[in-house]
Amino acid sequence: MTPKEKPLWRGPAFRLCGLSAALFLCLQLGLRRSWAPEEKAGAAAAVGALPARGSRLGGAEAHLGPEAAIAGRRRVTYLRSSRRRSSEPPPGSSRRKIIRWHVDLQPWASPTPSLNYEALRFLKYITTPQISCEYMNMNSLTDKSESIKKPWSICLDDRFSLVHRIKSRQCRLYSLGLGSDDNQFERSMANGGCEVHRFDPSIKSAHVQEGQHIWYHRLSIDWRDPNPAIAAHKLRSHTKKLGTILNEFGHQKIDVLKADMESAEWKILENLILEDIVEQIGQLVFEVHIHWPGFEVSGNDSTVVRYWYSLLKELELKEFRLFHTYKDLSKPQMFLKKEAFNASSCYTLSWVNTRWN
Repeated sequence: MTPKEKPLWRGPAFRLCGLSAALFLCLQLGLRRSWAPEEKAGAAAAVGALPARGSRLGGAEAHLGPEAAIAGRRRVTYLRSSRRRSSEPPPGSSRRKIIRWHVDLQPWASPTPSLNYEALRFLKYITTPQISCEYMNMNSLTDKSESIKKPWSICLDDRFSLVHRIKSRQCRLYSLGLGSDDNQFERSMANGGCEVHRFDPSIKSAHVQEGQHIWYHRLSIDWRDPNPAIAAHKLRSHTKKLGTILNEFGHQKIDVLKADMESAEWKILENLILEDIVEQIGQLVFEVHIHWPGFEVSGNDSTVVRYWYSLLKELELKEFRLFHTYKDLSKPQMFLKKEAFNASSCYTLSWVNTRWN
């Protein structure tokens, strides 16, 4: 065979090799295609079921690319994290105090507003003690007590803390009045060892100490603080809220709060309830006046009586219980400017805070 002649077997051999290579490549591509979806499905499950690159998405997601898919995964992770967070504050953290602007009015005493039904319900409430109290006179604790004309009654039963605080000389009395000369109750409490603060805007000096246990303050308790825009020397009277005075004096508790405010007691009581000051008071002794609605109490007669009753029910919700009631027969027998319901214009009511210590 001469060098220029080509072997007859080379052509078929080359064709066989080409076919083999093509077959091998086809097998490799087939294996890769069958393996890739399984691998990508596992990876997608591990990262939150992301779609495999190149796979088809339905609906609006058909136009999203890989970056959008990753963003979707981040959104899912964020939502899951937010579900783990609790809406409740952590244990031991202080809750923000809820500000109340008005008391919750009780339902009407009758299907339609009626002064008759409202008055009967209210009068029955203020003349019916809710708990009994055996000892209500300071004479049971000390011989120095003076005879008290008015029925300023406090509960000195052992089940309540006042009697123990008096004996340990740790009690505190706040007395709110408007020019009254009757201070026998305050002197009796002071003689028993109580720290007595009497607030009366009629005294000449800002603060006067009498003896070891009595202080007089030229202040009147109001249901609002004075307008800060008005200079102090231009104010006609020295008035402050009880909560403000407690903060200024640094007092956390009042064992007894006595009030004779000549019809301002309703709005003052409302302020004590709305600002939760009553929770710092052990016993309340209030003279209430019902011959007219009271300062800044508005509405028709049935609405006024419903408001009075709702205030007292708020005290009941705060665990205050009425233990003594006194109808003053020396005052005009008037109810909202009428001689009606056999009512006096003035009652003295005494409550004890049953959960106070």
